[in-house]
Amino acid sequence: MSGSLARESKDGVRIEVEVKVRASRSAVLGVREQRLGVALAAPPVDGAANEALRRVLAEHFELPRQSVQIVGGEKSRRKLVELRGVSLAQALARLGQPPP
Repeated sequence: MSGSLARESKDGVRIEVEVKVRASRSAVLGVREQRLGVALAAPPVDGAANEALRRVLAEHFELPRQSVQIVGGEKSRRKLVELRGVSLAQALARLGQPPP
């Protein structure tokens, strides 16, 4: 998926994400180098950061938390996240990116 922030998948959209853990607050930072930056207040211990990532992205994209799945990089700062039930155009619009 290199060179592309997001692409359609069978169930929705997959987005490349880079997380910064132990931040002062959790927030979507914006798009940098074809990845969505997300700051997480949670530490990377016992899945806390991954759960915080799912919660932050669900809120940002206005989806139920169960519609946000980490499908790659679960133990890495760089992750591949699937947003289920959203179109590529909708996801890009929420990120302030032009449509494909």
